[in-house]
Amino acid sequence: MIGPLSVLWEDAHGLAVAKPAGLLTQGPADGEVTLEAMVRRHLRPDAPASAYLGTVHRLDRPVSGVVLWARTPKAARRWADQFAAREARKEYWAIVEGDFGSIGSPGIWEDWLLAPDALGRARVADPGSTGAVRAVTRYEVGIGRSAPVGFVWLKLRPETGRTHQLRAQSAARGLPIVGDGTYGATRSFPVGIALHARSLAVEHPIRRAPMVVEAPLPDSWPGWLSG
Repeated sequence: MIGPLSVLWEDAHGLAVAKPAGLLTQGPADGEVTLEAMVRRHLRPDAPASAYLGTVHRLDRPVSGVVLWARTPKAARRWADQFAAREARKEYWAIVEGDFGSIGSPGIWEDWLLAPDALGRARVADPGSTGAVRAVTRYEVGIGRSAPVGFVWLKLRPETGRTHQLRAQSAARGLPIVGDGTYGATRSFPVGIALHARSLAVEHPIRRAPMVVEAPLPDSWPGWLSG
């Protein structure tokens, strides 16, 4: 069951909300509740369809965390430019299956990814493969937090924004995200998968001041973490 909209930050130019796992960011008007529809109702309860709402980025359905929306065309354009220039800084928290072993931390994952196939799964390919795009993620074993034996808690900072980037890159190293059966996980997660968009750092589109928005962990996470 989807609860009320959780607004993390809002002004006349934009707003950031906490997306629950399992909820579509956007989708066709087929009766299914989406995050976009909830935000529109928040902005214009009397006429949701008339609210201007600029899409800046998205999260996969099973992922939770920060989603930023623009309330004016100027804000949408300026934030879109920041994402395109890779000036937006994103941090994700994840719990993965497996043993981090000799991989070392911190470090960088660099791969070439093919778009999701008919099964909805992106694949790591050889460099220069037709249709493959470069994906770069900085990773770090979580400091001050731990997961049960056989699992690892990670901080992931993607420098590119490829479809399923974090899910595909972690799985390619034998570290599928808990609950992500699409990428080989064997353990389920209470809701969605154990991937949370913890924070987003951007420049305010009008004041040009740096801003950071953080989303608290969903209620489904505490039982998996200690410390």
